[in-house]
Amino acid sequence: MATQLAEPEASSQASPESVVIRFAGDSGDGMQLTGGQFTLSTALSGNDLATFPDFPAEIRAPQGTLFGVSAFQINFGSTEIDTAGDAPDVLVAMNPAALKTNVGALKPGGLIIADSGEFTKRNLEKAHYAASPLEDGSLAKWQLLAFDISAQTLESVKPFGLGNKEALRCKNMWTLGLALWMFDRDRQPLVDWLNAKFRKNPVLAEANIAALNAGHAYGETAELSGSLHKVHLDPVEAPAGLYRTISGAEAVALGLVMGAKLADLQMFFGGYPITPASSILHYLATMKEFGVTTFQAEDEIAAIASAIGASYAGHLGVTSSSGPGIALKGEAMGLAVMTELPLVIVNSQRGGPSTGLPTKTEQSDLYQAVYGRNGDTPMPVIAARSPGDAFECAIEACRIATQYMTPVILLTDGYIANAAEPWKVPDPAAYAPFPARFLTTRNGPDGNLLPYARDEKGARPWIKPGTPGLMHRIGGIEKNPGTGNLDYSPAAHQAMTDARKAKVDGVAKGIPAQEVTLGEERGKLAVVGWGSTFGPIHQAVRRARGRGLDVSHIHVRHIWPLPENLGDLLRGYERILVPEMNTGQFKTVLRDQFLVDAKPYNKTSGQPFTIAEIEAAIEGALA
Repeated sequence: MATQLAEPEASSQASPESVVIRFAGDSGDGMQLTGGQFTLSTALSGNDLATFPDFPAEIRAPQGTLFGVSAFQINFGSTEIDTAGDAPDVLVAMNPAALKTNVGALKPGGLIIADSGEFTKRNLEKAHYAASPLEDGSLAKWQLLAFDISAQTLESVKPFGLGNKEALRCKNMWTLGLALWMFDRDRQPLVDWLNAKFRKNPVLAEANIAALNAGHAYGETAELSGSLHKVHLDPVEAPAGLYRTISGAEAVALGLVMGAKLADLQMFFGGYPITPASSILHYLATMKEFGVTTFQAEDEIAAIASAIGASYAGHLGVTSSSGPGIALKGEAMGLAVMTELPLVIVNSQRGGPSTGLPTKTEQSDLYQAVYGRNGDTPMPVIAARSPGDAFECAIEACRIATQYMTPVILLTDGYIANAAEPWKVPDPAAYAPFPARFLTTRNGPDGNLLPYARDEKGARPWIKPGTPGLMHRIGGIEKNPGTGNLDYSPAAHQAMTDARKAKVDGVAKGIPAQEVTLGEERGKLAVVGWGSTFGPIHQAVRRARGRGLDVSHIHVRHIWPLPENLGDLLRGYERILVPEMNTGQFKTVLRDQFLVDAKPYNKTSGQPFTIAEIEAAIEGALA
């Protein structure tokens, strides 16, 4: 067989149950579209999968340069898949720059499919190659299949009379056709998609379909010559139900809509474009029929301020951003804490500080989420662990915000936002409603109104402006504990600070006890994670346990307040290891709250952890 298939993530033994393929090319080569459509065909084939789109930071880098490479990796198979895979089995490189920036990740003996037509003298110089790697033997430890994809594409679309530039835009479809043949995928869904996409320009649809078919036919020809073989992966066993692929950003959007419905509220989303959070606004803008109003503000401050205003008016206010934008929202977040209005703030974390790594993933905003505002401004913080989990976390954020009258931060990151996985569409009837309650009559003695009286959760009443007889004052200056009138007295500030803290601390009473994700409740080592580290930690712990190591996996969703039983659970282990894509932030929180000797394992490269990295850390911690 021409390819060495990937080992399944749940085992350290080689097996034909999963494959990792990476498409890489210039940012104008359509690699994300190619990967996305291959993902669709893979999902329709019944395989489990996880993807990792890797974008260049530049909007349009000079063609053929190293920093303009765009890549898309997918791990798929007939076994449980939790990560996009450590090392690709197959690398499709559309130009020298794509090869140079990605070939180091390819596993030994893996297959390189290269477009030799792009390995010109000029393109080699741009990629800093002194000689063509296709000819100098430097790729000897991999299998190489190099041919002129550009020429093949031009030939396949010649009957349609396209210009050279327009014809070459079909190159990604030719490449996709080859990949579909190689992994035994049905072309018809892609044909239908192309006809729909180019319905106003049938010639382009036909040209792209012709390129798709030509790439597929080339695979058959290559197989006859012995240089390439077809690989079939059986569907994964999964519970019956309706499945679809979903990205983290789309899951957040759907979860927010679901949360608003369960709260029986209209939703207002105020946002400002920023990578990688912008997709949430894009998805929500298409959901007007579900009572969603979207507003693209002129800046981050206006975005969150408009959402706070919507919450004051009786809607569920939502805003989103990434690290630098969250910093700009900081003052208004304090206003939401002081006014005690429900608000959901989604932070799709990216590499920082400042502009940092706009298109790369990181988990370095945890301090910002838990501590990063002026004054004592406690806010609940929730972290999603995967694209599908982001749906559940968005609902939970809406529940806490409306039930406790507080802003809530939902943390995702660049990996979760852009990645995709199969998702079993849940039954809406399975979710318990948590309808919001509005005060309609005066709630104090002698017919007085107490806007800051508190219920059993510590939440103040939600009063829609304009409700007869319930006029009240609201704002960022300290209030009297009951009436809400301005009150600068020491006693008032102490009482209100304590009340706001007690309310957020009390959220812990309404969240589930922390469970062990994999392993035992006591032992030598617990690997504690949060957010998108779930996949590599889970598979690394599973492999380690398969080798007889005493290690368990604990993954925390509620970052603040932490689950009430977490401290006792952690004290049941001799050692605690906390892998994070930052310099050790959650480790510090655990040490602070529970006085446990949590050890950090950190990575800030802009790339997710690999399973092998976590495995090595586990072995080191147990040594």
